[in-house]
Amino acid sequence: MKMNPVIHFEMAAADQKRMSEFYTKAFGWKANQMGPEMGNYIVVNTTETDEKGMIQTPGAINGGFYQKMEDKNLNFPSVVIAVDDIKSHIKIVEEAGGKVLGEPMDIPGVGSYVSFIDTEGNRVSMLQPINM
Repeated sequence: MKMNPVIHFEMAAADQKRMSEFYTKAFGWKANQMGPEMGNYIVVNTTETDEKGMIQTPGAINGGFYQKMEDKNLNFPSVVIAVDDIKSHIKIVEEAGGKVLGEPMDIPGVGSYVSFIDTEGNRVSMLQPINM
């Protein structure tokens, strides 16, 4: 069976504007607010795209933010963000309003990993891969 790669991620937000500002400040992402016909979904670019919105960096993904739902089970994100220097980025995340959960831990053969809570209460992780 052919493997199907991850090509998009989604995260819920109580305040989509605040969430967009956090990720713009902490990681340099670009956010594009869609209209009511698209449920006010915010498309997020984490990497450069061409005029058709196609990703230019192999293996990179983009994603989106949606309004939190009443059913808390629908609001769990699943994302890990690669960073060049995890210690520097811990400071950046904290300055942007995030709360880092503990100290970075080394994952053998992978890199240094730490989770944080963003401004919307989402648990997200950062990874400094070994090759960076």
